[in-house]
Parts: sequence; structure tokens; C-alpha cells
Amino acid sequence: MTETTRSQDPAVRVREEILAYYAQGKEDGRLRQGSDRLEFWRTQDVLRRLLPTAPARVLDVGGGSGIHAEWLARDGYEVQLLDPVPLHVEQAAQLPGVEARVGDARELPGQDASYDVVVLLGPLYHLPERVDRVRALSEARRVVRPGGLVVAATINRFAGLHDMLRQELYFTAEHRARVDREREEGRHDSEDGGLFTTAYFAQPHEAPEEFADAGLAVTGQYGLEGVAWLMGGIEDWLDDPGRREAVLAATRRIESEPTLLGTSGHLLTAGRRDA
Repeated sequence: MTETTRSQDPAVRVREEILAYYAQGKEDGRLRQGSDRLEFWRTQDVLRRLLPTAPARVLDVGGGSGIHAEWLARDGYEVQLLDPVPLHVEQAAQLPGVEARVGDARELPGQDASYDVVVLLGPLYHLPERVDRVRALSEARRVVRPGGLVVAATINRFAGLHDMLRQELYFTAEHRARVDREREEGRHDSEDGGLFTTAYFAQPHEAPEEFADAGLAVTGQYGLEGVAWLMGGIEDWLDDPGRREAVLAATRRIESEPTLLGTSGHLLTAGRRDA
């Protein structure tokens, strides 16, 4: 694949409502508290099993404030982070061992085959159009070395339905109508009474298809939260080290069970560049 043309200011291509949502500064603390810690720990768990031994060059695309870049750098990886939100870049740039810059997943700044690993733990679900998701994955393929690893996160199609049931908001007509549309179309509209910004919720089979279209060979899929995130008392379980380890182990055992992939709130898809 050849170098693509780079824009002068790639951040302007990201939807304004997405930039405004993350400019509130809430993302930095989201994965550090409550039930969302399960997503963080399980992402860390899966990546630590998939990544090559450090040191290796990792590009964290859409890495936010650097919550994953921080531990990756601490583990000995050479981490460069790219994110469209200036606040996130400012926060990530303060982390030891992390280089951060503003950028767009669809126009990566790196040279061809310049990284050992590319992770996209947010961009795909903020690209509602399939062509843009494939372009982001194609860019990841371009900058990763032959044989290198690409890992991308998606929000599952039924995450909104499950979450609204868990919070008992599905019984409100407004929320129910929105969630039912999301279940059919996969599109979350921030102006339609949603609790999130513009996003696309994918069926488990979509990411492998998009990986293939981008020239990446899929090596696995991993449901992050399983059904544990829907259980009453999950926050208390995560507070208790013994119960937390039991929850993580149980979720790990079913992470790639095809019949359960859609139960997780988030899914990781991994693939490699063959040549």
C-alpha cells in the first residue's frame, strides 16, 4: 500500500459532537472507577497475552488520555499515541515514556511498516460509516510491519439494550425507542436522547469482515466483559481482590465463545498483516 495524503489539521475531520463530548474531560476517569474497571482490566489482560515481548513499537490510535498507553510504556513498550482531542493529547503527553500528538485514525502519520503493533481502542465505534472504518484499519495495516499485530475495539450491537435494562431505563418509552433503533441499525445518535456521543454499535461478525477488507488476517476475537458487567454487585466484586480475580478468570474462560461474543459491552478483534 502507498502513502496516503496527510491533511494539515486531521482533527477537524472528526465530528464536532464527538470532540465536544470528549473535551469535557470525563474519559480520563471513566475506566478508573466503578464497573467500567472491568473493561480496562480485561483489555489489559487480553493485550498482554497478544502483544510481542517488550520492547516493541506500539501505536495507540485514539488512545484518549493515555490510560492504556501508560501501562504499555511501564511494561517497556515504545508508545506513540494519536488522538483527535487536544485535551487528551495534553494529558497523555504528561505520561512517562509516551509520545502524543493530534491525529485522525484514517490518516496516520507514520511511515509504512514502522510499528510492531497498532491498537485502535476507540476509533472504530466513532466512525459510523463502514468505508471510514475500513480506511482506519487499512491505515493500521500500512504502518504495521509484516507479521505485525493490529487490535481494534468495537461496541457490541446489543450493548445499549443490555445497559438500559441493567439501569432500568429501558422501561422509559424514550429510551426504549432509541435502543430499539440502535439494535436494528447500529447507530447511536447523540441528539436522540442518548447518553453517549455519535457512535456505531457493531455485530460481532462485522469487525472480521472489515479487517479482511483492509487486508488483515483475523487471528481472534475476545469479549471483554462477558455477562459479568450486567450483574448486580459487580462494583463490589471488583473492589474485592479475591472476587475480582474470580470474575476476570471466569470472563477469560468464555472470552472467545462464539455464542457469547454479543453479550459483552465491548469486543476486541485481533489480526495480522501477512505481507
